[in-house]
Amino acid sequence: MTNAISLFDFPGGIHPPENKTQSTQLPLGSLPIPTQLFIPLSQHIGAPAKAVVKVGDRVLAGQLVGAADGTFSANVHASSSGIVSAIGAHPLPHPSGVSGECILIDTDGKHEFIAFESCSNVYQQDRLALLEKIRAAGVAGLGGAGFPTSVKLNVKSTQKIDTLIINGAECEPYITADDMLMQARAEDIILGSQLLAYILHDPQRVVIAVEDNKPKAITALQTALAQVDINRSIEIISIPTKYPSGGAKQLTQLITGREIPHVHHSADVGVCCVNVGTAAAAWRAVALGEPLISRITTVVGESLSVQRNVDVLIGTPIDYLLQHNGFDSAKASRVIMGGSMMGFTLKDLRAPVIKTTNCILAPSAKELPPPPPAQACIRCGICAEACPASLLPQQLFWYAQAQDTDRLEAHNLFDCIECGACSYVCPSKIPLVQYYRAAKGSIRKQLADKEKADRARQRFEFRQARIDKEEAEKEAKRIARKKAADEAKQKLAKQKANAAQTNAAEENLAVTNIVVAAVVKASNIDIGFDEQKSKLERMLAAAKNSLESARAPLVPKNPEFPITEEQLIRQQSRIKQAELKLADAEKKLAEFLGNQTARDTKPIVEELVPPSIARAQAKINQSPEEKLRANLEMLQSRLQKAQEKAEQAKAEGSPTANALQLGVAKMQEKIADVQAELDELLKSPPKQPTLEEQNAVADAMERAKARTIALANMSDDEKRADHIKTLEARLQKAKARLARAEAENDPNVAAFRKAVVNVEEKLRDL
Repeated sequence: MTNAISLFDFPGGIHPPENKTQSTQLPLGSLPIPTQLFIPLSQHIGAPAKAVVKVGDRVLAGQLVGAADGTFSANVHASSSGIVSAIGAHPLPHPSGVSGECILIDTDGKHEFIAFESCSNVYQQDRLALLEKIRAAGVAGLGGAGFPTSVKLNVKSTQKIDTLIINGAECEPYITADDMLMQARAEDIILGSQLLAYILHDPQRVVIAVEDNKPKAITALQTALAQVDINRSIEIISIPTKYPSGGAKQLTQLITGREIPHVHHSADVGVCCVNVGTAAAAWRAVALGEPLISRITTVVGESLSVQRNVDVLIGTPIDYLLQHNGFDSAKASRVIMGGSMMGFTLKDLRAPVIKTTNCILAPSAKELPPPPPAQACIRCGICAEACPASLLPQQLFWYAQAQDTDRLEAHNLFDCIECGACSYVCPSKIPLVQYYRAAKGSIRKQLADKEKADRARQRFEFRQARIDKEEAEKEAKRIARKKAADEAKQKLAKQKANAAQTNAAEENLAVTNIVVAAVVKASNIDIGFDEQKSKLERMLAAAKNSLESARAPLVPKNPEFPITEEQLIRQQSRIKQAELKLADAEKKLAEFLGNQTARDTKPIVEELVPPSIARAQAKINQSPEEKLRANLEMLQSRLQKAQEKAEQAKAEGSPTANALQLGVAKMQEKIADVQAELDELLKSPPKQPTLEEQNAVADAMERAKARTIALANMSDDEKRADHIKTLEARLQKAKARLARAEAENDPNVAAFRKAVVNVEEKLRDL
């Protein structure tokens, strides 16, 4: 079963000392529950999880504490029961010694679990439902990459998987975690392999590949395969011990003979490669509902009194793990996470065990001495012979030193798996992998910066295009409005010129109507003595109350903050205003009482109407030129006042300054229109009214006088009824004029409509 399969080979590779027997002499061990667990939210490739618990919450083992944030992320669970005491930065097991967000759990020692949801009919479930169970359990690649397993198994529709490889090679020196897993839990691996094959739509081959230096693991797998009831064929293959045969690309080529192209993955050649620990964790997640809260970790090195494999809880501090294996810090040269080839030195031993922690190596200085100083490259080419990816390490080293990113990418730098084979064989002891790793980081940063700049540029260009479009639309609307305004002005000027020449009599009659309206308004003035007196007395009382309120002593709202000088100045200003209002109210009341006797003996009509009629008569007798000149003088006077207000508002920085300036501009436009009308009139003098037109005006004036006298003799109720009747007649005429303007598309439709609304409001008030 293990030798009947023909194998292929991959280029390069080395045979460093294995150092695996030290940690396999003892059976799988365990640790006491630590008093504190540090659960990092980032233990995988992709976005960190988001905390779903808060400080003070009690959690149980297996409870979700961090939810996956997006597709390329993974859930994080509590490894034991206890209280969440903090959520914040804590050292992580990373080459840079960086800190990251962790959930600190003070354990209670009870190790109480949540209720797990088991599944007895696994192969009757939908494949997507099984993937969701694996995702919910937070299963990620346990071989060291930490890629979310649910994402790896959810292959594209264009990728047909015909070979599933369960990777048990574990080629890295010192590491025996997978070896111990295969010996202790072979049944979980067999069942997990069958589960993954089912999810991948039953590939033709399912292969469990194990290096031939693990005979106990191979025997355990073969025994489990014979005892477990499965419904498909699974091959257990023993592969030659050669580093780095455990790499996904190398193992794929070794088993299938297929070489994975540049920037492609194994799924692109019909192969899915999964670590044995990942397969076992996926099976326990689906069948038992058990999340990933612990893993087997190799604890090895001459600075330890006990070297073995330990089933350790995720989040256990590494110094706690070392302490329980007899760590002698004085003897250790350094502490490494991973093996001697691809591992990295831990800068802070408070960092916790995470899902990808397969080994903690604590060597002595004799066992793993510090690397000697690097010497100059002698161009021997041994590194190229050892490279399993068929790269040119010597060239990559030169380009990395020169920071020539273009040539690095052209020489496929990112195909380097950082196995360290080139550094291991280099006679000059050049740390080649460190150069490649730094160059990759630099290129990734450049690409990220470029992508960020491209997104910013696209946002800017989109915004600029939107602004340009809006400005073009606004400009088109401005042009259309200006054109409409010019046409309206021309039409209005033409109408005014025609009216000035042919409708002088109609204008005089309109003025007469104004006189009549003034008479009606005058006749409707409420001359009740008591009501007017009461109104003035109320105004006087209100002014007195305002003065008393303004003079009231100021009381601070908060005793700690006394009255300020600014508050006293504002109070004096309010007192001064209140005194002025009081004096004005007293003056108005005195004038009213002093003039009342004279007003009682003089009819209101004689007091108000004759001046109104006289002014109207004077206006009627004016020529069109005199009317325009008078209108021009009035507008110029108003313009001067408006300009003064606008300048004052601008000097004070008032928010109304722009509005006042706009009013000045409109007033100037009106003056220009009146001046143009006057110039047009002077060119062609208007026709003088005929005798019949003059007689009509005189008759209208007489009727106005007679109506004034009649209104003076009416009671208040009669005046109100007469006023309502007059307004109803005006409303009828206004509506008729509005309808005619709308039918003719008159530019003054808005003014006619407003006139109708004004008359309707007056009627409602009555």
